[in-house]
Amino acid sequence: MADALALVEEDGISPNWRVTLWAMVSVQLVMSFSFSILSPIMPLFLPEVGVRSITEIDLWAGALSSITSFIAAFAAPIWGRMSDRYGRKPMVLRASMSIGLLTILMGLATSAWQLLALRVVMGALAGFSSAAVVLVTTQVPRGRLGSSLGWLSTGQLVGSLMGPVVGGLLADLTGSYRKPFFVAGAVSILSFVLCWWLVPERFTPSPAKQRPSTWTSFRILIRAPGMAALVLVLLLAQFGLQAIFPIISLFVMDLVGNRPDVATLSGLAFSISGVAGVVAVPLLGRLSDRMGERMVMLIALAGAVLTTFPQAFAENYWVFVSERFGVGLFVGAIVPTANALIAKLTSAEERGFTFGLTSSAYFLGNSFGPMTGGVVGAAFGHHWVFLVTAMLLTGALLAVYISVPGRVKGAIDD
Repeated sequence: MADALALVEEDGISPNWRVTLWAMVSVQLVMSFSFSILSPIMPLFLPEVGVRSITEIDLWAGALSSITSFIAAFAAPIWGRMSDRYGRKPMVLRASMSIGLLTILMGLATSAWQLLALRVVMGALAGFSSAAVVLVTTQVPRGRLGSSLGWLSTGQLVGSLMGPVVGGLLADLTGSYRKPFFVAGAVSILSFVLCWWLVPERFTPSPAKQRPSTWTSFRILIRAPGMAALVLVLLLAQFGLQAIFPIISLFVMDLVGNRPDVATLSGLAFSISGVAGVVAVPLLGRLSDRMGERMVMLIALAGAVLTTFPQAFAENYWVFVSERFGVGLFVGAIVPTANALIAKLTSAEERGFTFGLTSSAYFLGNSFGPMTGGVVGAAFGHHWVFLVTAMLLTGALLAVYISVPGRVKGAIDD
């Protein structure tokens, strides 16, 4: 079993791997910008499609945020296996074009049920971020996995930083909650063009007779030391973080009232954590290459717990924004650090399937998190969502401390 988990030598890594990395960072930035434009818009758009009461908006916002990831949790392993057979770049292209076209159609929706149906289809066809991670992990040296995935995450954070602000400004300046959907869809299609022209990929599929069966691959995966704990971290961390997103705009409205610039203020509250992450995540990524991913994950999870808990008691908008900045210093490093460890436990030929399966946990967190956040917010009040998130992050911290080994056998250090 140890041989099955041993890391392969660095053959197959292009000397121009940095070109692939920086091109994918750029594509990730553009795609994340597109996707996050809608973050502050969706709850505010719902009254235009017939959802009126605050309770219904809470529930629908949670359902719409969660359904895409719920469907993607089942589709991800299939697309992951396809990427092992036909290449990782085609999966990135498929996901970016699908998201662009479906986002434009959402801007034309006239009912909440139409939005829900389009989000279901998006979940079946999308999965951009996991496809991007697989592409990068198979094209860069293992000794650069932490910093490379840190930069990829930074591209995502920069896009997430700009998107909600632009989305809020577009809505406020145009007086329309539909136009941001069209802009977001066009930007997604732009990312398809960028990936098509800029991203090289060296891909040689292993012969089918040498490729282990799906069941064998699954058994090897779950028996890897610390893998179960890493999957749990992806699930709990993403569950807790996504639970907050559907209620941020509504929590801001609780703090400032129904002001004409509420969409812009909501966008700022979404984006400010990205400002901190842009600074912190590359530093933590480089640190993980030197001192180990486990230690960096412990630091990131502990910091996320300590900065999430006080948000529940914020009574001033600017205090809340400053607390969002604090959580951004830590939370962005959790997923790329976990992904770096997962990549080191997996041969390059099987990473598509592996990240497809681990992405299922990530997507389930994305799915049930927003739905739970909407239900908890509607039933107990919005501040309770932050308390639940802090408790889940604490559980992830304990899982890493107890189960994840300090160093992954076979990893190459600089």
